[in-house]
Amino acid sequence: MAILALGLVPFVNPAQAAGGKTLEDVKARGALNCTGHDGSYLGFAEVDDKGAWKGMDIDLCRAVATAVFGDPAKLKIIPISWAQRWPSLQSGDVDIIIKASGATLSRDTELGLQFSNSYYLGTTKVMAHKKLNLASLKDADGGTICIPAGTSQEPQVAAYASKLGIKLEPVIIEKTEELEQAYFSGRCDLYAQWGPTLAIARIAKGKVEDHVILPDVLDVEPEVMIMRQGDDNWVDIANWTLSTLLFAEQSGITSQNVDQIRDNPPSPQIAKFLGKTPGMGKGLGLSDDWSYNVIKKVGNYAEIFDRNLGKDSPYKMERDLTNLWNAGGVLYPMVID
Repeated sequence: MAILALGLVPFVNPAQAAGGKTLEDVKARGALNCTGHDGSYLGFAEVDDKGAWKGMDIDLCRAVATAVFGDPAKLKIIPISWAQRWPSLQSGDVDIIIKASGATLSRDTELGLQFSNSYYLGTTKVMAHKKLNLASLKDADGGTICIPAGTSQEPQVAAYASKLGIKLEPVIIEKTEELEQAYFSGRCDLYAQWGPTLAIARIAKGKVEDHVILPDVLDVEPEVMIMRQGDDNWVDIANWTLSTLLFAEQSGITSQNVDQIRDNPPSPQIAKFLGKTPGMGKGLGLSDDWSYNVIKKVGNYAEIFDRNLGKDSPYKMERDLTNLWNAGGVLYPMVID
């Protein structure tokens, strides 16, 4: 199911180049409006001690901005709560949501949203205070559980508890900092969240030995970039931006060697990919060197992951399923021909 979520996007006729209204609006404004998080979402969107945004989701916003403008600085990060994501997108206040958000049926059919391919495959998990000595969630009958408001974790917890035949008392909190404070202070016995967020929170608090992530997997969710329905050109730009990051990693092209490879491309495919020969941008309404700019100025997928979540970050997370197909994961680029 996860692999299907990473499938092909519709064909774009070159005659439709630059025809997407969102692309036209973004270019006219001179900056991409991309969602940030309303607080610290470590590894994905956080603010450093100088007030600058950083994280996996933020770098994906930068990649899309670079695809459009050739400049990652032509980006406005707009902090929005979980609950306000969809109204802000539907009203046009933001152009794209990149906020650790999953693709769901109701968001598609009821809210009128459209999704990119998945950029991260995550599971919903539950963390517990180790002193409670819980082997699995079934042992937590009657306990309190902290859940982020306005997210898919709410119905996931309810459905899983019903399946186990247990009762849990939900404590619903919107802001991530307040949610984590409630759990780590002991207000909640359990904390339900996206698995990577739990792992990062436990490390960031320096309390790895005091908390256990239970083996239960409540659900698997592909995290996607989200846009309004009705503008296929804009969805294609998001998808091909993600595919560019993955194709570059698969091809061994990094921000450090991209100039060298562009000067002497090893194949016609790479020459087109890096804008040495024409054809990469016309059908999308972008310049032919847009993918070169993305890799040069933002990096490939591995570079983005490593500096925000992986070996070059404080969190030292493994790629696991969020790896390329040829490295044990489920991610793969679309074909550039």
